[in-house]
Amino acid sequence: MTPGGVLYRARAFDTPDDPFSDGAQTPGFRYADDLGLAVSDAGVITNRGPFASVAAAHPNAAVIDLRAGILLPGLVDAHVHFPQVRVIGALGMPLLEWLERCALPEEQNLASRDYAEVIAGEFVASLIAAGTTTSLVFGSHFAPAVDALFTEAARFGLRVTSGLVVSDRMLPEPLLTTPERAHAEAVKLAALWHGRGRARYAVTPRFSLSASDAILEACAAVMSEVEGAFFTSHVNENLAEVATVAGQFADRSDYVHTYDHHGLLGPSSVLAHNVHPLDAELDVLATRRTAVAHCPSSNSALGSGLFRLRDHVAAGVPVALGCDVGAGTGFSLFKEGLQAYFVQRLLGDRGFSLTPAHLLHLSTAAGAAALGLDDVVGDLSEGKEFDAICLRPPAGTALDIGLRHAGSPDEALGKVFALASDADVADVWVGGVQIASGGFLRALSPRRPGSRGTPAG
Repeated sequence: MTPGGVLYRARAFDTPDDPFSDGAQTPGFRYADDLGLAVSDAGVITNRGPFASVAAAHPNAAVIDLRAGILLPGLVDAHVHFPQVRVIGALGMPLLEWLERCALPEEQNLASRDYAEVIAGEFVASLIAAGTTTSLVFGSHFAPAVDALFTEAARFGLRVTSGLVVSDRMLPEPLLTTPERAHAEAVKLAALWHGRGRARYAVTPRFSLSASDAILEACAAVMSEVEGAFFTSHVNENLAEVATVAGQFADRSDYVHTYDHHGLLGPSSVLAHNVHPLDAELDVLATRRTAVAHCPSSNSALGSGLFRLRDHVAAGVPVALGCDVGAGTGFSLFKEGLQAYFVQRLLGDRGFSLTPAHLLHLSTAAGAAALGLDDVVGDLSEGKEFDAICLRPPAGTALDIGLRHAGSPDEALGKVFALASDADVADVWVGGVQIASGGFLRALSPRRPGSRGTPAG
């Protein structure tokens, strides 16, 4: 960062106001074709406005002109699995079969710290390539692997909330734990990482199907002991899963109740999928202000079902987007936004008519709000940290042609979600520091042998 800060000049979109809210104004996004953003040495946006006026107020700032591309807030992924990078693209199976044949065998490999470090490198690089600067990450069943993830994320300054995945039934034996061990390992990891740099701890039972009441009670104990901890798990993803959970918890009214019974749901909780909710479950989620991570590509690939976004919005349940790698088909939240649009179209009158503003909001500000970071990131307003990406499609590609000939900002943003991919993410900043440019990654610190368990930077 240049002393005195940096002044960015850009064409930029963001959604500081929620386009899903009652009375939201069309088009639902904020756009400027010659925006000035003054970013301090601390990485905070200190001035925003027309470039000429911001430049006049900061005559000594170094100017970086990004108008050849499109500037967006850094993307926020509300549900992605760290151990599953190498099983992306296994098609033709429903959830439980896919877990048995693909995900769980690979997850057992992370018992090796060395293997986990390689996967952590691939995972973090994939997030950055996709323009994801903040994420709620489903961790590993092995504590050293979770430590490896936090260590690698810290090297690049990514905002990662994650934790030890715990289960005590229905999975291969190497992935099982006990309530006592689950509690002890979680508390130790949280002491090491929670609140250090940009890392935060998430209490993470895999799902109620593989987590008994004893495990869920241990999770509740961790939540009570680790101030500010998050909670995440899966819910109502697949009908066979839902039926099995109902048989396991005969004294609970529904799947959501298996978590709520232990006091695990609140504004710091995010449940993935919720494809098949009961109306009563939506009411509980809304009352608790628990967010749902919508993972449309995964839901389609596994045949789990079509997400009822309209019902969630009507009930007041917060919704964000997740790529759900590796059942999802990639890390790109642009792809997830497009797939979310398709799903709602397929639902016809029961669907929610999504606009480009909705898609941008789901990919950025909604995720930041779900993760309790909406006062820090999610849009490009004054006072927020400069987490941003610049899209610069290669010449002659469909997105390049589409953006050059877009008739309006709304049309241009629609083309971004219809056509953008990892290849179009040219630059990535977190907290004002550029960590990727032209496909090259820039770590904040080198990978240091023997530094396990010590945040980098």
